[in-house]
Amino acid sequence: MKFILGKKLEMAQLFDKEGKAIPVTLVEAGPCLVTQIKDKDKDG
Repeated sequence: MKFILGKKLEMAQLFDKEGKAIPVTLVEAGPCLVTQIKDKDKDG
């Protein structure tokens, strides 16, 4: 499983070098707790 849960904070915009607006979503994630470190020998 490769995902992380987060809470949407707000929408915003960033500007590239040409001045074009790029919509972005600000997401808060964490604190994140590592519950297992997988190993090929133990987990396959």
